Amino acid sequence: MNKDKIKKNTIYSIIKSCSSIVFPLITFPYISRVLLTENIGKINFSASVVSYFSLIASLGISTYAIRECSRVKNDKNKLERTAGEILSINVCTMLVSYAILFVILLFLTKLQNYRILIIIQSSAILFTTFGADWINISMEDFKYITLRNVSFQILSLMLMFIFVKNPNDYIKYVIITIISSSGGNIVNIIYRQKYCKTKLYFKMNFKKHFPPIFTLFAMILAQQIFVNSDTTILGLIKGDYEVGLYSTSVKIYNVASTLMSSISLVVIPKLSSAFVEKKYDEVSNILKYAIGFTATIGIPIVIGIFILSRNIIELIAGSEYIGATISLQILSIALLFSLVWGVVMNMILLPNGKDKECLKACSISALANLLLNIIFIHIYGLNAAATTTALSQLIGLLICCKYINNDIFSISIPKKFWASIILGGILIAIFIVSCRLFIINNLLVLVVSVIGSILIYGILQIIFNNYWIRDIISEIKKT
Repeated sequence: MNKDKIKKNTIYSIIKSCSSIVFPLITFPYISRVLLTENIGKINFSASVVSYFSLIASLGISTYAIRECSRVKNDKNKLERTAGEILSINVCTMLVSYAILFVILLFLTKLQNYRILIIIQSSAILFTTFGADWINISMEDFKYITLRNVSFQILSLMLMFIFVKNPNDYIKYVIITIISSSGGNIVNIIYRQKYCKTKLYFKMNFKKHFPPIFTLFAMILAQQIFVNSDTTILGLIKGDYEVGLYSTSVKIYNVASTLMSSISLVVIPKLSSAFVEKKYDEVSNILKYAIGFTATIGIPIVIGIFILSRNIIELIAGSEYIGATISLQILSIALLFSLVWGVVMNMILLPNGKDKECLKACSISALANLLLNIIFIHIYGLNAAATTTALSQLIGLLICCKYINNDIFSISIPKKFWASIILGGILIAIFIVSCRLFIINNLLVLVVSVIGSILIYGILQIIFNNYWIRDIISEIKKT
């Protein structure tokens, strides 16, 4: 029964992630041509600034809340108390975050030209806090989350084509992106009441909540530095134009990363409960399923992005963004490291309470990323930013791997599964390269490459009886 629910939630999560992919694919080609590179750079630079304050407001609470609420979700009284205390902490951190942000905007003159953008983008902090989406994830209500997000994306798409017509409309575009990303959080304030009544508390169990929250905050702070330091440093050293180019490759990278991370939210609630109850057979089965998803979907995506990077950029952003090709190829390698790191850290260590070990890995990788960015971006620009991201992710992965305790659970994955993935990757690489050699039209190259690769890879997985493909097909047939 649990496995069937995981499979259904995986399908919903994939649909949600695919909508998050389709939305930028539709909007970014239009936006990049209408707003132009410099305005795109301004938007992304201000977003990178806001992300730091969003981090202060979130304080690692979402990850902690999902784990803790998952453990008490069958006891409504405990769930209401736990959710209420966590939400109260989140409101406090949100107020601190806004206070610091407004002080910085008041006194830091370098941000004067970005103030309006930063204020608008920071509204997402308010909506995210009171939306408390982590309650829905803890209760594994992925159907609602998917339908809600897709609805707001469709609404935002319509608003964008109606109101964004020229480069001066970049502020309108930012407002519309807030509607897309945060509109669902406003609706969720009412919807989440079906699971528990959340009220604010002035007296809380600080000893229980704060140590793990601050550990996770430090870990997420390290990750945020890791994610945003390249864009921030690139903007300060090289300016808006290179940020515009680099942000194009990062957007494509994030699209793929979003799809692949969808499995984490699905399995974390179940893994957290299984680790607490020491149901290690269940842990092994869930991890086997998650690894099947990550390898089956992730490997062809990495290969496709690496080979078709120039074609993808030209289609999505236009020929003036071709300078981002090499950085996207490097980020595709970073994606490969990120996939494995995500399984090890988010699906094994964190659900098992190994917060400090994850913090160590994230801190070292973030420090490495920051130092390498400072040294090499000045010389090599956006390609250095991409390379340091890949190297830092590899460092974090290697550190995390040594903390896995293989004695308490084991994952048995058939050798023919890995054979099918490797052979499938080789075949689609050959096919895509052949398409690029013999087809001139850029759009046709992408269409033929994607459709052909799916057919070749999919047929091969069925022949090899890929267990993850088999499970998903059986679940789709049931529905």
